[in-house]
Amino acid sequence: MDLNKNNISENVKSIHLIAICGTGMGALASMLKELGYKVTGSDHKMYPPMSEFLSSKGIEIADGFNEKNVSYGPDLVVVGNAVSKDNPEVVRIDQMGLEFCSMPQAVNRFVAAGKKQLVITGTHGKTTTSSILAWILYHAGLDPVFMIGGIVKNFNSNYHLGKGEHIVIEGDEYDTAFFDKGPKFLHYDPFMAILTGVEFDHADIFKDINHVRQAFDSFIAGMSPRSTLLACVNDKNVADLICKSQCRVVQYGTDANALWRLGAVSIAPPWTFFEVLKHNAFFGNFKTRLVGEHNLLNSLSAIAVADNLLIPTKAIATAFETFEGIKRRQEVRGKKSGVTVMDDFAHHPTAVRETIRAVKPFYPQGRVVAVFEPRTNSSMRKVFQDIYPSSFDMADLICIRNPSRLDKIPPAERFSAQQLVADLKHLEKDAHYFPDTDSIIDFLLTKARSGDLILIMSNGGFDNIHERLLKLL
Repeated sequence: MDLNKNNISENVKSIHLIAICGTGMGALASMLKELGYKVTGSDHKMYPPMSEFLSSKGIEIADGFNEKNVSYGPDLVVVGNAVSKDNPEVVRIDQMGLEFCSMPQAVNRFVAAGKKQLVITGTHGKTTTSSILAWILYHAGLDPVFMIGGIVKNFNSNYHLGKGEHIVIEGDEYDTAFFDKGPKFLHYDPFMAILTGVEFDHADIFKDINHVRQAFDSFIAGMSPRSTLLACVNDKNVADLICKSQCRVVQYGTDANALWRLGAVSIAPPWTFFEVLKHNAFFGNFKTRLVGEHNLLNSLSAIAVADNLLIPTKAIATAFETFEGIKRRQEVRGKKSGVTVMDDFAHHPTAVRETIRAVKPFYPQGRVVAVFEPRTNSSMRKVFQDIYPSSFDMADLICIRNPSRLDKIPPAERFSAQQLVADLKHLEKDAHYFPDTDSIIDFLLTKARSGDLILIMSNGGFDNIHERLLKLL
């Protein structure tokens, strides 16, 4: 098998995607279908909503990986990054000599070709920033293509095949495929890029923060001198990395020296009002339903890109007022008996801390009840064991679930939920350990009271705790 293959034939008509139910792969499959290609796919343990979403697009999906799935001889096979070289379908495409590529290569060939790429990178905030920017461009009539790692409520989709000249892409630092261990974002050629921040994450592929920095350093070094990088200088790692850049760098943040800067901020639920300064002069006033300084910084970067694309300030402001948010990002799932249940994707210690801090002012009459499931490859490892306790400082009641997939982590590297609860109690926090989801629900039904916000943080389905809780409250 030629592991360095980059060119994709011109006469492709049928495409098979291995591990099709990932957010990015599902979006790509749907776009390819709309573009007129015959699309098939396969995945292991398929589950809604992506399985239903793909079926609604008329895409044929096989449940489980089997060499028979590719025996029909597709013109191209797109291999997801969770797929190993001993996958039966990968073995079969090698035997048959079928053409294959990674997801970013397919994006470049079929979706991004000829477009001005607006690439959103950073350890945190990629999905939110990409969604805001895509909506601003769409609202302004620029009709962008976009491919995002979450469902944008304004579109009820995570992709859009627009006719405009721009494409908004999340630039993921995670590895590309089993035959390409470099970050996905190295495949893209940004017209403009945003770098929201750089922290240690993805402990399954990165050794330490310096390893992560090397990945982002490669991305910045690869940007053309004609490209523009919007860099959040609130982050020390970002400030260090941009020193050697060849491209044009525009700084944003709260620092007085930043070209784009946040001004006055006020909160009047459900709105956050914020002022934006450019070159230390007033640029505009905006209001948004997004909460927290981290989201205001994400918004600031999108405003800077939009201004660079000559979108009028009034159009940007109206886009913010009409932006409905992203599913699973501080998404209110419902309210029962005065108790609000919110769903959020937070899992990194910084994301947990900033999410709790962001929602706290919006529920002044009640408590913030933080419910956390460590589920990512990093959060189930002990790399953040000593950092997590301070992330819950602003929570009033804390529920920590034992990770459900610890068997995937070597015993010596495993995170301990019991230890986190013990550390939180040492800090005089009202924290509780739970072996499973059912015990959390039983506990919350006895403890929740009117005015409370139950903030549920996990990157997975969490056994449908949100709906089950709302039904029983």
